[in-house]
Amino acid sequence: MEVAETMMKSAPIPMLGCEHAWIAAGALLAAIKNSREIKITESQITEALSRTRKQAIGAYCGLTGICGVAPAIGACFSVILGAACPKDKETAATMSVVSQVIEAIANQTGPCCCKNFVRTALTLSCKLVQEHLKIALPCDGELVCSDSHRHPHGCRKERCHYYQG
Repeated sequence: MEVAETMMKSAPIPMLGCEHAWIAAGALLAAIKNSREIKITESQITEALSRTRKQAIGAYCGLTGICGVAPAIGACFSVILGAACPKDKETAATMSVVSQVIEAIANQTGPCCCKNFVRTALTLSCKLVQEHLKIALPCDGELVCSDSHRHPHGCRKERCHYYQG
């Protein structure tokens, strides 16, 4: 989570946009790699980010119901687990992860907020990494948004888990 927060605060990215999907994927892979529990290669990182780029397309959250952060997390699990159409457990686990992430994100809409979606997805991903990869990632700590004033459609304020007020 710390990697994602640093990127969201220091990188010159818009309040809303698919850059957040790349942040989510990169932060999750960095956390798993830094745990040293399993080997994450540069080619796996490149592959997960490439898959994310293909599916994180601006405005698709409203047009198709799929926020790019969900397939970004799915790409990470898919690459690590080796999911593919002919495989059983690996593909089922990846699809389960994505369905849980999209449900968690859906519960945070109205209006959409990419920063909230990254935080929500990564918080849940900590638990999913434990469940599917048997890796304990640090995922506690209070997350506070300092961008509510920047939201072009209006912040959800008290309805957001990360709103400071």
